[in-house]
Amino acid sequence: MRVQTLTLAVAGVALLAPTTLPAHSNEPVRYEGSVQASDLLARVRDCAPVSNGHYRSDAGAEADIPVCGTGDAVFWKADLDIDCDGRPGPMCNGNTDPYFADSTAFQQSDGRYLSPERLPFIVVPMASAIWNYRDDGIRGGSVAAVIYKDRVQYAVVGDTGPYDIIGEASYATAAALGINPDPHGGGAASGVTYIVFKNSRVSPIESHAAAVETGERLARQFVGQTAEDAGGAAGD
Repeated sequence: MRVQTLTLAVAGVALLAPTTLPAHSNEPVRYEGSVQASDLLARVRDCAPVSNGHYRSDAGAEADIPVCGTGDAVFWKADLDIDCDGRPGPMCNGNTDPYFADSTAFQQSDGRYLSPERLPFIVVPMASAIWNYRDDGIRGGSVAAVIYKDRVQYAVVGDTGPYDIIGEASYATAAALGINPDPHGGGAASGVTYIVFKNSRVSPIESHAAAVETGERLARQFVGQTAEDAGGAAGD
């Protein structure tokens, strides 16, 4: 998790294609499911805060982001800073990211740290007096829906960050959402919604396919969509 202020890439920088990761990745990254971004956003219009205070989007920014909750999920609306921490690769390493750390708060089933280039995951703030994610049934491997514009990407909770900052996801998450994933200047300044489903967990944590399957099922429940609705949407 980085604590520097997000510096946006210049407007003319081309984004990576939204449906693919770099060629070295063999992970599926985007799922065209039955639950649309608009369906999910309609469920999180109103905020019932579960945090005891507000978070900052970046170091030095105003603390104005609450964590909100429903019976099934917690959510927040923030920016997206790029988390390149974890197992190093061609795009995430000490040369490409001056804030790089070769570890994540949670580990794969084989004991290795998560790969930010291959695995879509999000970062939650470390437990504090502002909010303790564990109190809402969130843990490593919990499933999240990350929404940007009209795109939905399912991910897992894979790392923790500073106690007072929120709004960060892995290189792979950003790339799948069509956000510039460059750890030095990429990200999105605003407009990203994070929905984490309570008491959900993918095992093994590194299985993105399992996160997609679980995320789609929980998202359908979250928006009140039946199996018949899902079948009809998939066939449209």
